[in-house]
Parts: sequence; C-alpha cells; structure tokens
Amino acid sequence: MRIGIIGTGTVGQTLGGKLVALGHEVTLGSRSKGNAAAQDWAQRSGPLAHPGTFAEAAAFGELVVNATGGTVALAAVELAGAENLAGKTLLDVSNPLVFSPTGEVTLDPVNDDSVGERLQRALPGTRVVKALNTVNCEVMVDPGRVPGEHQLFVAGDDVEGKAQVVALLTEFGWPAADILDLGGIDAARGLEMLMPFWLRLMRHYGHADFNYAIRTAR
Repeated sequence: MRIGIIGTGTVGQTLGGKLVALGHEVTLGSRSKGNAAAQDWAQRSGPLAHPGTFAEAAAFGELVVNATGGTVALAAVELAGAENLAGKTLLDVSNPLVFSPTGEVTLDPVNDDSVGERLQRALPGTRVVKALNTVNCEVMVDPGRVPGEHQLFVAGDDVEGKAQVVALLTEFGWPAADILDLGGIDAARGLEMLMPFWLRLMRHYGHADFNYAIRTAR
C-alpha cells in the first residue's frame, strides 16, 4: 500500500519505519519542501521511503496518517489539502496536549470536543479514524514490548475506514481480538482525555512500555 504520513517527528518516523519494513511505500510529509528530518529519515529507510510536503504525502497515500501534534493538526491537514484526502482514510494518532511554562498538562480541545471530531468536521469527504493515541510510538508498532494481553481502541463514523485501520494494526502485531471498536468519532474525546493519566503512569513507571488491559466479566 502507498501510505502518507503527515508529521516528521518521532511518532511519524517510527510509524514510517515500521511501515517500510512491512513492505509499504511511505511518503513522510513536512510543512516545507526539503525538510532535513524527512530527508534524513528517507535516506536511512531505503527505496520505499520518500520525503515530501504535507500535500505530497496526502496525495501519495491510499491511507494517510496524521502524526502531528493535536494542537496543530487542523492547520496541518489544511496544508495537506482536503482534495488530497477526499475519499481516503485518515488515521489520527494525535493528542491535543498543552504544556504550561511550569509543566502542567491540559488538553485543547477537551470534554465536549476532540481533535478527531474537528478533523472529521473539517474533512467531511474523508474517513477519520482515531487510534494508537493511547500508547507510546514504540508500542504502537511493537505491542510485544508489553507482555500479556492489552488493548488498543479505534473510533470513527465509517465502518470501512475502521476496518482498514484495524487491518493495518494487525500488521503491526496487534491481535484483532485486542482491538476494541468504541463506536463513532465522538469516542475520540475519551481516548484523548486518557493522555494526562498516561503521562502520570509514565512518571510512575519511569518508562513508556506499558498499556491498558481491560478486563470484563463477560
């Protein structure tokens, strides 16, 4: 598959590297042409990896990943171009974290809205699916870093889009039975609100190799 990734940070590069290793062709998109991080990643990752702009990555991908920060995601997809994302699935892995000068973390948006919902409203012709935002990027692509059974969550209004994302997650090594469909894109609110708690857990454990394990009586 051809996959476009919007964002050249650690998350985007980690996802891109795994996708290339799985045999997918990936364009890693940055805000401007000639971005050093994107070019370096492509050189290290081999012939299936390409640098590009947000718009080039969006146009290239049969599936597109938003790996930008949640507070800049809308601006990033605007640069990517709604026309380049129309009819495609957009996997949103972002979290709208806002850090104060003293280190406190809040979310924007929060409670009655989410990045996932804002992206879907901005891109009515695109299948937006929220997933992978509740784990560290290394665990995203290698769930075996956390022993035992643990879960991922997906949310989105389009059944076909969610199925496409689940198929990709199983390629990463996530068992289909451990991927929980939480319903529409409004479920992204709760998924994003898990992040301050996740950061507390990371401070508690001193590392990011952990995940949520849901237990149910039935």
